[in-house]
Amino acid sequence: AAVPPQRSLSASVPQGFPCIPASDLPAADILAFTQGLQNRTAELSSTQLSCLARLLAAKNLTGDFRRYPPDLLLFFDSAEVRGGTCGEFYARAARGNLDLLPRGSARRTGLLRGALACLQVRSSRLHPEQLRGLGALVCDMEPETITASDPGVLENLKLCPALTGAQQEALNAVLLRGGSVYGDPSSWDLQTLQHLGPLVLALNRTTLSLVAEATREAFGRSIVATYGSQGRSQREKSLTLLRAFAAPSASSHPRLKRSADRCLSAPITASTLSNPLLMIDYDTSEQFYLCLSNDVLKTNLELLLEQPLTVDYLQVVKKKLEQIYPLGIPEEQLKLLGPLSRQYSAEEISLWPVTSSKTLLALLNPADGKWGVAQIQQLLSRYLALGGTLTGPLLQRMGGRNLCNLQEGQIAQILPEAIRTAGQLNISSCSQTKKDQLYRKAQKAFAGQPGTARAYYCRIWPYLG
Repeated sequence: AAVPPQRSLSASVPQGFPCIPASDLPAADILAFTQGLQNRTAELSSTQLSCLARLLAAKNLTGDFRRYPPDLLLFFDSAEVRGGTCGEFYARAARGNLDLLPRGSARRTGLLRGALACLQVRSSRLHPEQLRGLGALVCDMEPETITASDPGVLENLKLCPALTGAQQEALNAVLLRGGSVYGDPSSWDLQTLQHLGPLVLALNRTTLSLVAEATREAFGRSIVATYGSQGRSQREKSLTLLRAFAAPSASSHPRLKRSADRCLSAPITASTLSNPLLMIDYDTSEQFYLCLSNDVLKTNLELLLEQPLTVDYLQVVKKKLEQIYPLGIPEEQLKLLGPLSRQYSAEEISLWPVTSSKTLLALLNPADGKWGVAQIQQLLSRYLALGGTLTGPLLQRMGGRNLCNLQEGQIAQILPEAIRTAGQLNISSCSQTKKDQLYRKAQKAFAGQPGTARAYYCRIWPYLG
């Protein structure tokens, strides 16, 4: 695509810039753009952050790292970090979103290795001052290091988006030793459990069995009090907690012998579906299957899917829908699938009657979870094959990566009007041929639009290069 002779980075388009040679950009522009990110809520992708880090390095602008957001520091070359300021650098980088770097990737492991060397960690035992410097980088530590370290490691583990099973067991071992600020689990009260924060999700049955029943019940009531205002993902966590905290109590009482062929709880009805804590009564997917009738499901699908259903429970709903609709799910029901839609394979999606843009828009709702690459490609292909057109709102909901995964023939069907109303799209992952296609459409979309040359440039910027 044609490129203007003078390039500049506009801080008004942080979500859509492509990575271009540093020689094409003035150092002052790179610096101003990067520093402007500190005050913006827009998040950049790993590709964009990596690009910015390379641009800064090429202009020798990485020295004063304090001026840059922590997320960006994750992509700096740790070999270039100066010894005198390395502690401050890694402490700041550790405040970034580590999920931007795949767990186990060379860059992420290199970051941890550099931090350990900087803090002169010589053994598996981490001391308080080392833990303070490592921050969330402890999330990648081996279980043996967690158990060997100062109990303050628990505060670091609160920063982890997810812990492996082995790390969770190590966390429980630290708590069971009783040397942490939380004391012995037998002494915990409601306030202690609340102070544990996200760590309560990792408590195993052994630890929970030591917590007084009255304390567990009080904590359960505190969860229930806020449950109604929580989003779906938070409800799943709350439901997991409620079941976990109920389990030690239940184990001390005789249980009814489980039956493999009948519902042991009350059958699920339209009225009980309005209870946000309904799923506590169905502690296995088998019981959920036996207590949910096809008739109730068919007429209350949307209401049922508002419940925080985990994957095995969603599979039950999917199985029952196959029984109800042996010839395929009607389009009106497809709109209601929400998180259940992500449980269908690309082959199954290829049979969906996705003819309406409203249906596709509903299925692309990011709140319902991420699609797999093959799934989303099939979904979009199916919609287009059935005569659908990609509008601006659909392109915005799809995002640049999914747009780039379309075939060239499918991109050719997109109207310039859709590009104009799609907002900023990051097409950095597109092939050059597809970028050229989209650039030509963007030229038509933004030609003649009111505003200054700078405004035009900002609109068309994502499609350059």
